[in-house]
Amino acid sequence: MPGRVTVVLLLILSACVTVNIYFPAAAVQRAADEIVKETWGGSNGKSERVQPQSLLPFAPHRTLSLSLTREVFAQEADINVSNPAIRGLRDSIKRRSGAIKPYMDKGSAGINQDGLLVVRSSEGLSLKERAEVQQLIEAENRDREALYAEIAKANNIPPDAVPKIKGIFAKSWIDQAQTGWWIQDSQGNWKRK
Repeated sequence: MPGRVTVVLLLILSACVTVNIYFPAAAVQRAADEIVKETWGGSNGKSERVQPQSLLPFAPHRTLSLSLTREVFAQEADINVSNPAIRGLRDSIKRRSGAIKPYMDKGSAGINQDGLLVVRSSEGLSLKERAEVQQLIEAENRDREALYAEIAKANNIPPDAVPKIKGIFAKSWIDQAQTGWWIQDSQGNWKRK
């Protein structure tokens, strides 16, 4: 009888699985950098892919585990998925950038700490230009927010992680802003880059 109990316990313990689910921050950062670079210019459209480490049990980076549980790793999300919704949003953002850049150059528009665009000043703008910059910024911010949600959806990232995606993109928008553009720091202060 004790032998049967031991066998049953061993079967139960060996069936335990540990699932490590994490937010793919590095993959989101690569995608954000690529999309922002593509939007502001200077990208040849190619992205460098980093190969994930082997998950084979005997790979050199693995250590011997005496645990009877097995580890299962969630695959790194393929943030570079190019579904129709993501392509459409990326194209829309890229097409609009040519109309937004003059307002960024003048200082009329800036990038806030959340990576969204805001009207900083309407000084020197005609009524028509004021309306245009407002419409451009509203459309741009709507597309950026939709892009972040679509990236999460396409990569099975929970909706509650969209703010993390937005934060990573905000860093890329600010880091890749052109010299002379207005950016807002984490304390809410505006400065020229």
